[in-house]
Amino acid sequence: MSARLRTAPTKSALLNLRKQVRFLADGHALLERKRELLTRLVYQHIKEYQGRKSTAHAALHKAYRWLAIAQLRMGDRSIAQATLGSTPSTSMKVLPRRALGVQYPSVEAAVVAPQPVGLLGTDPSFDEARMSFAQAAVHLAELAAVEMALHRLISEQRKAQKRVNALKYNIIPSYRKVIKQIAESLEEEERGTLFQIKRLRDASVKKRT
Repeated sequence: MSARLRTAPTKSALLNLRKQVRFLADGHALLERKRELLTRLVYQHIKEYQGRKSTAHAALHKAYRWLAIAQLRMGDRSIAQATLGSTPSTSMKVLPRRALGVQYPSVEAAVVAPQPVGLLGTDPSFDEARMSFAQAAVHLAELAAVEMALHRLISEQRKAQKRVNALKYNIIPSYRKVIKQIAESLEEEERGTLFQIKRLRDASVKKRT
């Protein structure tokens, strides 16, 4: 960074560097604010993710329990025959969402009333299993959307944190170090000029006397 900031020790360079530091400081403040907002969103999504994960696991447990009951009452072959030609029992739509410049998917999912199958050889537990798996699919889709959003928000939050740290601990201090060096060089040059002027003035006074 210091090699990139090498510049002539002039007043115009000093003013330009000070202007750049103010710009970098403003950028650091904005990035810090973005990082804080991203962190808040991450924690919100973590809480939502934990809730949806618990709900999805409970829905899957219920669905497999009904499937086990249906298998006991009907048998695997009858279940396979009953599901032939069945229509989808869920409707899903993936929509893009954006927050703080981060794009992630949002899912709109709902259970579709299952079409009836032949009554011969079926058991009410079969219908319960179908409905339970449809509900579980909806919960899993919602869980996947939250998990994807959480992953992307965490990734963006980490990027913002790295940029904040780079500005705070590397870039801005490097600029300020060069500014200090130039300011000290200009002050030293000014003192030398004043000393020369004083010497010339003293010499002029001696000549007159």
